[in-house]
Amino acid sequence: MKIYNTLTRKKEEFVPLEPGKVKMYVCGPTVYNLIHIGNARPMIVFDTFRRYLEYRGYEVNYVSNFTDVDDKIIKKAQEEGVDASEVSRRYIAECKKDMEGMHVKPATVHPLATQEIDGMITMIATLVDKGYAYAAADGTVYFRTGKFAEYGKLSHKNLEDLQAGHRDIQVAGELKEDPFDFVLWKPKKEGEPSWPSPWGEGRPGWHIECSVMSKKYLGETIDIHAGGEDLIFPHHENEIAQSEAASGKEFARYWMHNGFLNIDNQKMSKSLGNFFTVRDIAEKYDLQVLRFFMLSAHYRSPLNFSAELMEAAKSGLERILTAAENVMRLAGAAEGQAAANGQDKAQAANGHDVVQAAANGQGMTAEEAALYARSEEFQKKFEAAMEDDCNTADAVSAVFELVKFINTNVSAQNTAAYLHSLYERLRLLCDVLGIQIEKEAEILDADIEALIAQRQEARKNKDFARADQIRDELAQKGILLKDTREGVTWKRA
Repeated sequence: MKIYNTLTRKKEEFVPLEPGKVKMYVCGPTVYNLIHIGNARPMIVFDTFRRYLEYRGYEVNYVSNFTDVDDKIIKKAQEEGVDASEVSRRYIAECKKDMEGMHVKPATVHPLATQEIDGMITMIATLVDKGYAYAAADGTVYFRTGKFAEYGKLSHKNLEDLQAGHRDIQVAGELKEDPFDFVLWKPKKEGEPSWPSPWGEGRPGWHIECSVMSKKYLGETIDIHAGGEDLIFPHHENEIAQSEAASGKEFARYWMHNGFLNIDNQKMSKSLGNFFTVRDIAEKYDLQVLRFFMLSAHYRSPLNFSAELMEAAKSGLERILTAAENVMRLAGAAEGQAAANGQDKAQAANGHDVVQAAANGQGMTAEEAALYARSEEFQKKFEAAMEDDCNTADAVSAVFELVKFINTNVSAQNTAAYLHSLYERLRLLCDVLGIQIEKEAEILDADIEALIAQRQEARKNKDFARADQIRDELAQKGILLKDTREGVTWKRA
């Protein structure tokens, strides 16, 4: 398997630190609002890469943080007149809902910055002791970029070039030894959350958070660090500097970065009126469509979002789902026919048993066995695409080839073993992409009414968290509630 390493600017053979195991850290969102579709891209592409690693048999320790202390969170809290922790808790919960809607698997650990402050203070103290950091008179602690000889190795620029090209982030001041030194610890301001430290009450800088969380949950050296292209400089550059200065060891072996997302060929921004949250998209599309759209391009390529492209993604996804539904319908009919004829149980069984029987050469005709063997070429194409720097665009093409093959080579005359086996091959590849082809059983009217009654009881008891949970559960099953004077009405989406 080859990965394009931002550090070396070339594709490299992936060799994990420990055979059969992968340590992977992906920078998560700052939780002060609903996540937008720009946030969604790294979530989806690196979740897909994780799924492929697991498909390959690796045990993946996948860590993705929530930044729950930040200027934007504090500003939002002040606007609402609430505690900053209330804002972050609310939007972590909302983010997890959106991630579930996009079929992003929960990380092995989702650490919170505010729960790792002690580790941050320890690392900063180590950097101070080693001479890589210093405390200014106001209690701010800065990292000495000039002392770290390899500063700039990820963005491939030396300090002089960086200073010339990024003057917008150079906050010059008498308290800094060098205008390019960055903050590790900042002193407390009135009305802001703070923690005690050797340098006074305050809170950590952004960059130190990820270094500490990565070290705690994955170790001093990890296999893969990933995130959006916008994080290469300064965030990831600073992570490398402080982590390697503190430990004396390589921080991450491979660095993966996804490309930017544009809206109708323009940068997404609220001022242009082209800013979309994942929740906005969910009002128009199943979030599987958004996921499928994100995987239609190579993760390192810029991706343009538009209504036309989303419609194309919707049509493409429907082709896959229709093929899967058709195969399962035919398989069900074949099972029924086989049972009616008193044929071998292997042919009349379903799911895993039939696939296992087919793998052992049972249940298929000779012609079907030959066709099934031919279908393996599409799985191999899929794997070759994913092995080549997680090329999901080519992997999706391989899935479409498999769909075309299935549509051409199935009929009511086929055995259940053959049909189930083709379906399972399609399901396996779609599962790597995070695309769900199994249809969930439709919830019965009586069950909906029972849940609504439970929700009403929870509201009566002022258990609003449970009431909201029930509403969300129903919404995920496509049931929309409306509270009226006459009571609660519902409809299927």
